[in-house]
Amino acid sequence: MKKEDRTYRIMISGGGTGGHIYPAIAIANAWKEKHPGAEILFVGAEGKMEMQKVPEAGYKIEGLTVAGLQRSLSLSNLSFPFKLLKSINKSKKLLKDFQPEAVVGVGGYASGPLLYVAQGRGIPTLLQEQNSYAGLTNKLLAKKANAICVAYPGMDKFFPKSKIKLTGNPVRKDILNLKGKREKGLDHFGLDRNRKVLLVLGGSLGARTINQALLADMEALENSGYQVLWQCGKFYFSEMKDKVSLSSLQHIHVREFIKEMDLAYAAADVVVSRAGALSVSELSLVGKPVIFIPSPNVAEDHQTKNALAYVNRDAAILLKDSEAVGKVKNTLDSLFAEVGKAKEIGENMKSMAKSNAAEEIIQALDDIIA
Repeated sequence: MKKEDRTYRIMISGGGTGGHIYPAIAIANAWKEKHPGAEILFVGAEGKMEMQKVPEAGYKIEGLTVAGLQRSLSLSNLSFPFKLLKSINKSKKLLKDFQPEAVVGVGGYASGPLLYVAQGRGIPTLLQEQNSYAGLTNKLLAKKANAICVAYPGMDKFFPKSKIKLTGNPVRKDILNLKGKREKGLDHFGLDRNRKVLLVLGGSLGARTINQALLADMEALENSGYQVLWQCGKFYFSEMKDKVSLSSLQHIHVREFIKEMDLAYAAADVVVSRAGALSVSELSLVGKPVIFIPSPNVAEDHQTKNALAYVNRDAAILLKDSEAVGKVKNTLDSLFAEVGKAKEIGENMKSMAKSNAAEEIIQALDDIIA
């Protein structure tokens, strides 16, 4: 039987955030596209968002009781060893029952037990690291991994150089081609064709600092000829909507969540965003000028490191979280004050994009399977 005709059984583990889950689903989709008869089983953490998002994407998922260690003193840390042991035992059963030919770990503590057991049994494993600063779970699993797919150069400071493959992060296919979608995007969101569009993204839950920064500058932005398409997030939607309504501003468009991201990106002239790994990878493909406001509330400040990988190549602008309120409009004005600067930054961003990440990752996965 030819290798491409085989029916593969692949397990994919990890999650906790969209930054882990969506790349995992993209890998699964690409694998199924190459090997239509493949069986794929996801393994995540009970109670986390992957337990909802993965089935919505059409895949089966099993949950582990594993939870992360709290960095501060916490009573929940006392249960950590018991949850870990239970998760290891369930991982043994899942591996025995499913008999995978390879296991993929996308980061997050949910991937630890399954890949630990798989490596102990000699099952080929592939790690996918989304960030420019490697997560703890992937660092612990790297020594016995067969391949490690990364999104940034210089990751040999975390992983064995011989195992690293620079692939980029896999993203949704609908944003790979935005050509011809701008007019449709403007119409879809009810935007004015004569105003520059500022797209503001704080993640599905929202980002307090970004929202406060927009509140502080929204009147000045509108008065200066800008319009804002603002994904403020689930936690903040009611509050932001009420404040915009009270302001009587006509060009500040608040959304809880934007599903049609391809149309939003196509309509945008400039983007304000956090610097999570998935957001950064998507925005590099979009090729629009970006103002990153990295979240300071993440392990090892990895969002700032993600952003700096672009800022240091003049491919983005960095605005510190602690300085963002009251600075958004001034930063925009500076960007557009120099003729051609916005276009140059967008082009530099685009030059760092990796559009075939999913395909390169599944090729690496194919290579480690006998």
